[in-house]
Amino acid sequence: MAKPPTDRFDTIPADLHRTGAHRGPRRKGRGWIAFAWAALATGVIVAGGVITLAVINDSIKFDDLLGGGTTAATQTPTPTPTPEVTPVVDPAATVTVLNGTETVGLAASVGDAMREAGWAGIGSTANASATDFKTTTVYYVDPAQEAAALGLANSLFTKATADAAANGVTLSITAIRVEQSDQFQGAQLTVVLGADFIEPSADGSTDEPVQ
Repeated sequence: MAKPPTDRFDTIPADLHRTGAHRGPRRKGRGWIAFAWAALATGVIVAGGVITLAVINDSIKFDDLLGGGTTAATQTPTPTPTPEVTPVVDPAATVTVLNGTETVGLAASVGDAMREAGWAGIGSTANASATDFKTTTVYYVDPAQEAAALGLANSLFTKATADAAANGVTLSITAIRVEQSDQFQGAQLTVVLGADFIEPSADGSTDEPVQ
């Protein structure tokens, strides 16, 4: 049989481009490219499924994904506010009044005034261990007595304010100090009268308490 004549289709070009029915050899690495595309598509599908489930379960918000929000796991819980204690006048509370100044009879006169203000539990009225107390203070032992301690402080301040007005003087204090302490165990509440409870009288002297 005679050999057919050679034509342009029998020559493979150097650049391996296809020419008619003749094809060049496969390029190396084409299988890895297909695998990479398949892996990328799988990752996108899996990520989309995870995000969809998270959104359905409300465990992730779109703001979180964009970096603009805070997930529930990192939110700081709101602290419970401490309830405010309301001052009360408790006639059943036992009260001791101590004079921490050099003014004679101050504890007795203040004790009488507090009885008139509704504090029926006024007991001992005496001198404190020292006469140089600077700040009048109401002490309470049991935290349950804080409301009564605040009420007694208000009664003391009301008395001081009224007496100051009657004597034409100005108080140097704006409130009576209240403090929890186990230093005084003889009563539920203990008042220690200090130098700030003494005000100048109309003639300018400082020997008289505001009463």
